Amino acid sequence: MRSGMFEADGAGLYYEVRGTGPALLMISGAGGDAGYYSGIAEALSDAFMVISYDRRGNSRSTGRSRTPMELTVQAADARALIDGLADGRALVFGNSGGAIIGLTLAALHPEAMAGLIAHEPPAVNVLPDGDPGRGFFAELAALYEQGGAPAAGRRFAETTRGEGTYRWPADLWKRFIGNQDHLFGTEWPGFAAFRPDETALKSAPFPVVLGAGAEDRGTYYARPSIEIARRIGVPWVEFPGIHMEVLRNPDQFAAAVRVLATQMHSSAGEVPELWQGAVQ
Repeated sequence: MRSGMFEADGAGLYYEVRGTGPALLMISGAGGDAGYYSGIAEALSDAFMVISYDRRGNSRSTGRSRTPMELTVQAADARALIDGLADGRALVFGNSGGAIIGLTLAALHPEAMAGLIAHEPPAVNVLPDGDPGRGFFAELAALYEQGGAPAAGRRFAETTRGEGTYRWPADLWKRFIGNQDHLFGTEWPGFAAFRPDETALKSAPFPVVLGAGAEDRGTYYARPSIEIARRIGVPWVEFPGIHMEVLRNPDQFAAAVRVLATQMHSSAGEVPELWQGAVQ
């Protein structure tokens, strides 16, 4: 693994790169930390050049601000990393808020994308009127105003199925706690306002797949993936596990991502030399 800092519009973005082959950029959700993907990136590094990063203002990256951050900024950061580390084009995987950023990136910067896998984007605005899930972002914003990051963070964990059933790496947990004010104070409005650009996504010149975990059926953060896939006419798939299966069982989750990412890359008729190998 190699790591470094990438300058992007006034911020230094901490990144990690593992492996060689087709570029696969992995975008994290709440907490914005590359460490979510350490296990899955290692598992996929035999076939892909896996790029993960701390999103702007999170963990080891700079650029923290009290001004609400628009998703266009998050997408521009991802695009800059693709340009700088992947020669301008990459497959993209995003989980949770990272899937929302991935959908925004796909709509705004399609030329940088070779494919998108969006896992459980909590895009509650696509849920039907009156659905209780639509109040999620407003509820946590109110809790943050009343009790700060600890109150909002506790409620966030309570609403996420499977949390408390596995241990986070200690260093990742410490950084996540330090990112909570940035999450709820700066990033939250952008995620809360998100509505997918259905016109742009329908015309995307690359494969798009939405999906959710088998153990998350019926949750407010899993159901939007089904609705978005239906609206834009792309496949929906079931992944193993929970919202954060990337942490609980990275090898199993990596196996599912491997199938989709390989198919997306090879569907264009391109088979990298590292997969062709040499006759023994």
